[in-house]
Amino acid sequence: MRKRLLWFGLLPLAPAAAQGPSTSLQTPAVAEAPPPVAAPGADEAPLAEDEIGFSSRELNYDDNADVVTASGDVRMIRNGYHLRADKVVWDRKSGQVSAEGSVVTTDPQGDHAYGDRVELDDALKNGVVENMLLVLEDGGRLAAARGTRQDGITTLDHAAYSPCAVTDSDGCPKVPLWKITAVKVIHNPDRKRIYYRGARLHLLGLQVPLLPNFSHPDGSASGGTGLLVPNFSYSRVNGAEFALPYYFALAPNRDLTLTPHVYSNVAPAIEAQYRALSSLGVFQVQGMITYSDRQAALVGASGPSDNEVRGYIDANGRYQLDPWWTVSGSLRLATDKTFLRRYDISRDDRLRSTVNVERIDSNSYLSIAGWYFQGLRSTDKAGTMPFALPAIDYRLRLDDPIVGGKVELEANSLAIVRTDGQDTQRAFASARWDLRQITAWGQELTLTGYARADIYHTDDALASVPTYGGLNGWHGRGIAAVAADLRWPFVGALFGGTQRITPRVQIVASPPTRNLAMPNEDARAIDLDDSNLFALNRFPGYDRWEDGARITYGGEYALDLPNFSARAIIGQSYRLSDKPSIFPQGTGLSDRFSDIVGRVTLKYGRWVSYTQRFRLDKDSLGIRRNEADVTVGSDATYFTAGYLRLNRDISTLGEDLRDRAEVRLGARIALLKRWSVFGSTVIDLTSKEEDPLSIADGYQPIRHRLGFAYEDDCFSFGLTWRRDYAQTGDARRGNTFLLRFSLKNIGR
Repeated sequence: MRKRLLWFGLLPLAPAAAQGPSTSLQTPAVAEAPPPVAAPGADEAPLAEDEIGFSSRELNYDDNADVVTASGDVRMIRNGYHLRADKVVWDRKSGQVSAEGSVVTTDPQGDHAYGDRVELDDALKNGVVENMLLVLEDGGRLAAARGTRQDGITTLDHAAYSPCAVTDSDGCPKVPLWKITAVKVIHNPDRKRIYYRGARLHLLGLQVPLLPNFSHPDGSASGGTGLLVPNFSYSRVNGAEFALPYYFALAPNRDLTLTPHVYSNVAPAIEAQYRALSSLGVFQVQGMITYSDRQAALVGASGPSDNEVRGYIDANGRYQLDPWWTVSGSLRLATDKTFLRRYDISRDDRLRSTVNVERIDSNSYLSIAGWYFQGLRSTDKAGTMPFALPAIDYRLRLDDPIVGGKVELEANSLAIVRTDGQDTQRAFASARWDLRQITAWGQELTLTGYARADIYHTDDALASVPTYGGLNGWHGRGIAAVAADLRWPFVGALFGGTQRITPRVQIVASPPTRNLAMPNEDARAIDLDDSNLFALNRFPGYDRWEDGARITYGGEYALDLPNFSARAIIGQSYRLSDKPSIFPQGTGLSDRFSDIVGRVTLKYGRWVSYTQRFRLDKDSLGIRRNEADVTVGSDATYFTAGYLRLNRDISTLGEDLRDRAEVRLGARIALLKRWSVFGSTVIDLTSKEEDPLSIADGYQPIRHRLGFAYEDDCFSFGLTWRRDYAQTGDARRGNTFLLRFSLKNIGR
């Protein structure tokens, strides 16, 4: 069948320049590349598969030979393939298209190929290009003396590749930071990869031979199966480490990464990560396994060790079954207490595994969950770590108000089991009524009523801390409370902005509650601060309830100016009854007058942020809690500091209430646009007077980190030094060096 010729009319002539050397990565100085749309006039009617869109300044047609010769800004288009050249000869009998002079071709993926001379078929898909430059969609470039494209696959002889910029900010040519040269290069857009034969890497003037058969992504997508960027590090315990990840693209929604780790001082390890995405949700699992020596997880331990299989697993997932039901879970387990720290995977001191089934709609919430904890601290005993299964929580908000207020119902059940220790089962049902009104004077008044019924069962009650253990057997209690909370905001102008002063007072009354007969599993970490000052129950969980009558008073302040804001809150409470409190001494709530707590937050644009939380002794105004965090700078250059001191004079009742002090510092400085220097430190300032069990004795560095990095559009490099001062078992103190470098598109 003869092809129909569509003439789109004349286009203005644009100047063209000659091509550079055969392996130059510079873009030829031609007019703009072919647009990703049809030639002018093509929008009048879509082209059929057997039609070719065609335009030029001059056109000659040889009737006898059936040859079309076009010159002067020639443009052709067919099925998403574009051709532009100074001159095109089209033999309609053989279907051959010859183009010369500032030739540019574009495929449907948006990749541009430049050349001096091109031989194509009349589908504009397959052909040969002399002195070829292929510019990929992501900006990467392939230059070759000769290139062939067949069925969308481009093969280049004696070629060079680089994703780096080839011009500077002024548009002048520059040598790319790195490039790959090869005897043969193949670009497969379907697999989105570039393959090399006989390749060499040129980096900063150095040549490095690569694998005989080497490939990497072309930058248009993830790139499929292949090697990832290797990691280099050195630590005192494991010695030099080399890790080379290999990525498997199992399917568009599933992948697997295997990473062998080779060490100079210990046996190799293998790490794996599997990820899957479906229409319902996402799931991933990763882990690591090795055979190495292990010492007892004791602070400062050293000496004989045993070789054994060691490792960890970390999995999580979430599935949305329908608009209301969700299933999520996580699994975190390690073979021993020091594996994660020794192999620099995590510094968590507890691992939590969970499963949770949830249903959420506009007025109700249901959760059926379970937890398991693994303790990694040297003092943790496996038998005392709890299983929580099941943990059921249901909440329902009634649509219709009762006496003008909103009502929320809650039912909760929890079972905690230990293989060596206290077992607890708990269930309760509660109702809460809230009525919020604005008075004629602009006061915000909230009235609250609360009622709850609990039932507990305990076996092997904790004897070492009686206030945590409760009594063995079945026990029940009833809880009730009423509260009135009044806020009175005053708003006015100040310094060209707006300020708001809000006095606040709250009264809460609750009859005596049976607390000490019940075990305390979730209300141990008691600390008065600005977040719970006006709470109905200032214990953090359900197992303890603050009874009696009290009045809480304080104030809030807010100031909003252009590029500046300030927030502050301060308050105190007074217990109206003289009944002894169950709050431990030092928590700020044990006496009738509570300590004074507050928070101040200052922000200046995006450059400065400062937050300070404090608790002052009610008698001496001594600082019992001082926590400050400040950040100054931009994303590129910044300084951050944090300070925490808990000086509550609490007895060593349990680890949840121990005093401590620490300082955290961090900074990053951008240099010369591409370079940066960074560092951080954590220092334990806890003294023996604050915590008799502390080993810091007033000053003990925990960890230092210092490094530098370089990053541009196609290359990044960094070197980090870290020193750890804590030692537990075979997770020893010492130096670690991490070398990181990355070449754009290289890896995977």
